[in-house]
Amino acid sequence: MKMNTKKNNNSNTAYSTFAVLFYINRQKIKKNGLCPLMGRISINAEIVQFSAGIDINPSLWDAKVYCMKGKSREAAEANYQIKQLTERINRYYKQILDEQGYITAELVKNAVSGIGRKKENLLELFREHNEEYAKQVGVTRSGETLRNYISVYKQTERFLHVHYGMKDMPLRQLELSFIEKFDSFLRIEQGFTAHTVSGYTIILRKMVRRAISHGILHKNPFAAYIPEQPPRKRRHMTQEELDKFMNVSIASRRVCHTRDMFIFATFTGLAYIDMCNLSEENIHKERNGSLWIKIKRQKTGSQCNIPLLDIPRQIIEKYKSEGKGNKIFNMTTLSCMNVNLKKIAKSCGIEKCITYHQSRHNFGTLITLSQGVSLETVSQMMGHKCIRTTQIYAKLTQQKVNEDMKKISSRIGRKFKLSDYIGNKNEE
Repeated sequence: MKMNTKKNNNSNTAYSTFAVLFYINRQKIKKNGLCPLMGRISINAEIVQFSAGIDINPSLWDAKVYCMKGKSREAAEANYQIKQLTERINRYYKQILDEQGYITAELVKNAVSGIGRKKENLLELFREHNEEYAKQVGVTRSGETLRNYISVYKQTERFLHVHYGMKDMPLRQLELSFIEKFDSFLRIEQGFTAHTVSGYTIILRKMVRRAISHGILHKNPFAAYIPEQPPRKRRHMTQEELDKFMNVSIASRRVCHTRDMFIFATFTGLAYIDMCNLSEENIHKERNGSLWIKIKRQKTGSQCNIPLLDIPRQIIEKYKSEGKGNKIFNMTTLSCMNVNLKKIAKSCGIEKCITYHQSRHNFGTLITLSQGVSLETVSQMMGHKCIRTTQIYAKLTQQKVNEDMKKISSRIGRKFKLSDYIGNKNEE
């Protein structure tokens, strides 16, 4: 029996008695002759029992010291498991008492069984997050984002194995050097770009924030970490490139469909998943006859109100017979669309990589902000929760800057005039 005493500041009793012992259930002998090992926790006369999840050879069990006799491999493995379990129980006892200020045998038992227990390790917490996220895919979450989380999980698992020789790491042991080494691991050993590294570390830091919100951590060990952020290149197309895309001759019907969906998104700003969700119920006609798309973004749940311009209206009319159910479009997979977009870009003589998501940047920059639409209006149409996100799209082309400066020059020129008075040379 392992006995501990712990001072309880919130109890009338100065000390609480705590004991852990193990015994085998000889009444449930399995076909292989082994018996299940049971545990018993007692705290202040409260006693609970639980299954240890270990099968024991009854002929080798020493009931006095709660372990198996002998030096066989079977005995060594079972005794190691019992030792590890005992250490976990003691750790849970201390942790619960420190965090809650009181302790019961039932609380410790639940922690051992995983009932209501907080995830204490990094990958353990990561798995819990991914399992919860997976249940929401197709409802409020994207499968593509889930794949990103899984990819970061695997890289973190590999990093722990290579650099720490561990299968998992306690969250309380995380420190700034961990994410700095992880950053270096991704850049140097895995050969990832700075933008990929930034995306991976954002997800890793999200797990730490989850641990803080669950009360597992009390401060952010990565707070001082600042990832390298090289300036992004322009992510929208030029007017010339968009014109080529819209007017290029395409023989393949499937490739043509991809081009049309890309153009529709360019003139509406809808993300791929929102294009998939777009239904007849999202098309609203106002009293003045104008048509609007009113839809909630799946990613953020934000409401988008987007005027339906002539070109997207023509595309809806073109494909109105192909939608399934009440859906407007019969969308192909995102990966197929990106492959087709590369084919179109090649046909147009465009060397840079064109992806479907660039259509959203086209809308934010080329179709709206460059045409004088206010940042606030664009933010609302794109369903951004924070206007700082919209500002990413506000990096306008030099052409737009030149046009605006010409307008300002003509306006200011009529309002202000510099005097021709030169003055006397003798004047100071």
